[in-house]
Amino acid sequence: MELLNKLKSRKLWAAMVGVIVGVAMMFGIDPNVAETVSGAVISVVSVVTYIITEGRIDAAAVGDAAQKVQDAMNAVAAHED
Repeated sequence: MELLNKLKSRKLWAAMVGVIVGVAMMFGIDPNVAETVSGAVISVVSVVTYIITEGRIDAAAVGDAAQKVQDAMNAVAAHED
């Protein structure tokens, strides 16, 4: 799980893009193309990371709410007996 968290790091992706762009420029790629591609990659990774993180936060909140409802139902059922 730790590796998965590291793969979601924007710093890691920025570093990887930097290395790839540097190598590509050594082989003669147009700097404007390299800049555009690197910006697009960083943007996409940021958005995907945000969506995944917010989804997990929302799922945890729903789980907590469901548990509270279940606890309340159990308390009412125990009180009726």
